[in-house]
Amino acid sequence: MSDLTNNYLLAIDVGNTNLTFGIFRGDEIIGTFRMTTKLPRTSDEFGIWIKNLLAERNVTPNQLEGVITASVVPGIMHSLNSGVIKYLHHTPIVVGAGMKTGIRINMANPLEMGADRVVDAVAGYELFGKPEKTPIMVIDFGTATTYDLVLADGTLACGITSPGIRICANALWNEAAKLPEIGIEMPSTILATDTVTSMQAGLIYGCIGQTEYMIHKVKEAAGLSEMKVIATGGLGRIISSETDMIDVYDADLTLKGLQLIYRKQRRRSRG
Repeated sequence: MSDLTNNYLLAIDVGNTNLTFGIFRGDEIIGTFRMTTKLPRTSDEFGIWIKNLLAERNVTPNQLEGVITASVVPGIMHSLNSGVIKYLHHTPIVVGAGMKTGIRINMANPLEMGADRVVDAVAGYELFGKPEKTPIMVIDFGTATTYDLVLADGTLACGITSPGIRICANALWNEAAKLPEIGIEMPSTILATDTVTSMQAGLIYGCIGQTEYMIHKVKEAAGLSEMKVIATGGLGRIISSETDMIDVYDADLTLKGLQLIYRKQRRRSRG
């Protein structure tokens, strides 16, 4: 078997809104791509689309070391996995219950923890918590906004879930007849004087306030004097740029977690 650093890895994050694909060469992400999750697709559509994505980075299926997937959308996995097997000739490693990831899940029912949250916890701990011997919180600003605490020994100690910014925005314009659909972006001021900036201020500054309060309360309840906070997710960049309570924003955190888990599985398979 050739060395991993001389081959490519395809990591696939299947979220409620998007599928995100990352192509790794060693530790480096050489390309990322997205496609919407909610459109139904056949295995052939998945396979051909992914194969074309790889070709955009001059990667052929026989150059792949492997494929790893984390999903919170079970309904598409049969078609996706079948497409990968048929067109890339690899059976994906699927992150799931019982897989040893280096994180101990100290929850009432570990099986309830979403694969994406486990992957984010692995990346946050391995990249930021373990080297510095410090607890971390990973905040994922996705369809839901999730807050996961990983202690310095690698224990995933708690997880908090709240509606994501887009869910809140959809509730505003779907439930209030006179409120328009708007772009989710930072307004020039919180002192809004029109409907659009009023909604943007409420959504963005409301999320910033929630984020800061959650960080404070988790540190207080867990008795932590220090905790590194890592943010990810599509809208996390906006929030992290407006608060000094988030230490790192990494848009590719989930993909990096998948790569780390893949390496752990390879080492175990080699004995």
